[in-house]
Formats: sequence, C-alpha cells, structure tokens
Amino acid sequence: MVLPVPGLAEAGDPLAAIVADIDRGHFQQAEDAIARALADGAADDARRQALQFQRERMRRIRLDFALDADAVRERVRAQIPDLSDEEFQRWDRAGLIERLDIDGRPLYFNRSASNLFRISPEAAARRAPPVRPFAQGPYEALHRHHRDVVQVSKATAASSVLPRRVRITHTVSVKPDAVPAGETIRAWLPYPRAIAGQQEAIALVASQPARPQIAPERALQRTAYLEQPALAGQPTTFSVTYEVTVHARRVAIDPERVEPVTATPALAPFLAERSPHVVFSDDLRRFSEQVVGDEKNPYRIAQKLFAAVDRIPWAGAREYSTISNISDYAFRAGHADCGQQTLLLITLLRMNGIPARWQSGWAYSEDVEGHDTMHDWGALYLAPYGWVPMDVTTGQLASDDPALRWFYLGGLDAYRVAFNDDYSRTFIPAKQHVRSETVDLQRGEVEWRGGNLYFDQWDYQFEWTVLPRDGRG
Repeated sequence: MVLPVPGLAEAGDPLAAIVADIDRGHFQQAEDAIARALADGAADDARRQALQFQRERMRRIRLDFALDADAVRERVRAQIPDLSDEEFQRWDRAGLIERLDIDGRPLYFNRSASNLFRISPEAAARRAPPVRPFAQGPYEALHRHHRDVVQVSKATAASSVLPRRVRITHTVSVKPDAVPAGETIRAWLPYPRAIAGQQEAIALVASQPARPQIAPERALQRTAYLEQPALAGQPTTFSVTYEVTVHARRVAIDPERVEPVTATPALAPFLAERSPHVVFSDDLRRFSEQVVGDEKNPYRIAQKLFAAVDRIPWAGAREYSTISNISDYAFRAGHADCGQQTLLLITLLRMNGIPARWQSGWAYSEDVEGHDTMHDWGALYLAPYGWVPMDVTTGQLASDDPALRWFYLGGLDAYRVAFNDDYSRTFIPAKQHVRSETVDLQRGEVEWRGGNLYFDQWDYQFEWTVLPRDGRG
C-alpha cells in the first residue's frame, strides 16, 4: 500500500536537497543524486519509492513546461499582433510569463500565454479586438441564485435550501494499447459521499463494467473502483452513473457571537501543519501578521484572510503533483487556481487558530449550456456555528449587502458535487502505484501492474443532468 505521494524528507535529508534542486530546475544534479541514492543498497522500499517519484516528478514537469520562448511569443502575438520583443522580455522578467529554467534552458508553462492575460492588466489591455473576454463562471458574479438562497434561508431559518436532484455519469477511457492486451486495468472513479445538509441520498444507477466496488462513507476521497482487461487496438472504458441531491448552503453568521475555538481532539488535525502543502513558514507568518493586524475575532480574521487570498489572480495551474509545496507556490507565484488558493487560505486560517479543511469536486450550471469544471473549495470551523463552507476562488460578490458580498464565506451554491472531504488520502482499495494527481481526485486514477497511467494515456468526461422534481430523467 502506498500513499498518494511518497513522504518528503525533513530539512537536512538528501531527499530534501533533491526536491529543492528540482524546484530550481537543476534536473541533472537531481538525477545524479537520485541515481547515487538508488544505488545505495541501504535504501528501504519507502525511500526508493520517494526517490523514484522525484524522477517521475521531473518527467511530469517537462510535460507541463514544453514551450520555448519563440512558441510562447507567437501565442501572445496571436492576440497582440504588434507585440514587441521588449514588451515580451519585460513581462518575462517580471515573472508574468511562467517559466522554469531547466538545466539552464528556459522552458515555459504550456498555459503561460493565456495566463498572461489573466494576471497582467497591461497585457489584457493590449489585446487586439475582436477578442472575446475570458468567460467568467456563472456564479463568480452576483446571480439570482445567490439572492434566492439568501431569501429562502432567511424566510425558513434553514441553512440548507433549494435542493436539486442530479444524475451524473463519470467516464474514463484508456487509450488503445496504453496497456498490453490481456493485462488488467484498474480504475478509480470519483464518487460522492453523503455530507449532511450539503449532498444526500446518493444512489448508484449503473456502471461499466458492472458491480463496482464503492468505497465506504468514511473514505474522505471516495471512489468507485472498477477493473477489466485491455483489448488490443481498442480503448478500455470505465463509467459510473449515480444520482445525488445537492443543497445550497447559507449559515447566517453573526460576527459578535463568534468566539475562539477549543482545540478538541476532533479539531486538532484541522489546526495543524500537514507537510508538504500546509506549512507555517516564516514568510507566511509575516504575511498573516500584516493582513490580520490586531484583529482578535475569528470571523473578522477569516474575512481579512479570505479577502487577501481572493485578490490573487486566478490562472490555469500546472499539475499539483509537480509542486513541492502548493500553499507556498500560491503565495509566491503571483497567481493561483482554486485548489492552490484554497490550500493557501487553509494554511493561513490554521496559523490563526481557525480550523480549516479541504473540499473539492465538480461545479456546473443550468444557466450556461455545457458549463462544468473541476473545482476546489473548503470549510472553516467557527464557534458556535460549527463547520461552514468557504470558496475563496469564487470570492466576494459585488454587493453592498453583506449577506451577498460574503456569500461564499459561510455558504455555497447548489451547483456543485463534492468528491473529496480531504486531500492526499489513500484510496479504498489502495492504489499500488503513485497517483497521477497526488492531491485532488476529480478526473480519476488508472493503473496496471506495470505502473501508473498518467493523464496523457487516458481521457475523462463528466456529464450531468438536473432532474425534474419527480426524479425522472
């Protein structure tokens, strides 16, 4: 049995130096150190696995950073036809075009050109018409759904409102001949767990192949496990269809009632560091002190931290398995996606004595045809209210009404399904090889006895339908 990612070493351990070398782009130096360590017969299985994962991490980074400067410049020039070399170099020097110098060769993130227009107002203003603005998710701006949730919650004094029954089909298709014919392919597809007041009445409808092994409710990264043999020249397809009732959430928080929590055994894990992605570094402590100031009220502290992380521009992310410390990356990169922002906020909240935890899945919309996306958010614990939702990526809404402005600090829309109540947890049944996604679980995971199958070896699809109230599709 292995964890989603082999444990990282403490400072001073040679493995920590290898991790740091890879983060700096010193791949050959890291490879030489890995080879020496693997040749040392004293390394146990866990150590060898950790070393081999660092070699795999370099391979994955190269997949994410596959562009040279000329290729990125041409992608930017497609939207800024009169782009000058001086402009490009200035944005590059400022770190607005994400790159990693691998063994001295500058290589750029595959999404660095499109991300530039998200994180640089100057670059965005230089785009030549007719360029459509980047689409905004339907609930990232104030929407009638938010008003409906607040209105119904106030009228009924309920924190769970406007339930919707949803039928979801998740499919994973392994590419032909990715695995030798006759070999068994093992697949883990995301599957929701019941969360009181948020998502309930989960019912399996169908699967391919039949009789999936559904992980128990206690699995915080819950899956439907399936296996079948590969056929020569044909894709190998796995799917699971289920129904779930999803509620919108709104907890009406009175800041004056909020008080510091007592670190009970149940809450202690959500107040603690959890290396490698939740680490209370000196830099984050200084940043937290600047943001929080003298504030003592936990809810007001949460508002300040939420607003600070909300100001980080959203941008497409490299694979999480390639990042050695995600909250630190989000803090330093100048941009972050939903999971990176969430882990940074979780870290900052815990540093301030506020329990915080992870949640993630898929979001979708009835208003925008074809809109669905992987999404990460979380929850924080406020006494006396208990666990309440937070979605810092959707962030503050443009409203003078505090109930709407801070909707996503204590509330959620009804258009998301959660698969994960934590991150980087072992599957049931356990995966034998290190995962493609070592933090989250939204696309699925696939392996065979010869090793893990990475994302370039299979495709996935998420399909959903909001059912009529009588439950018929």
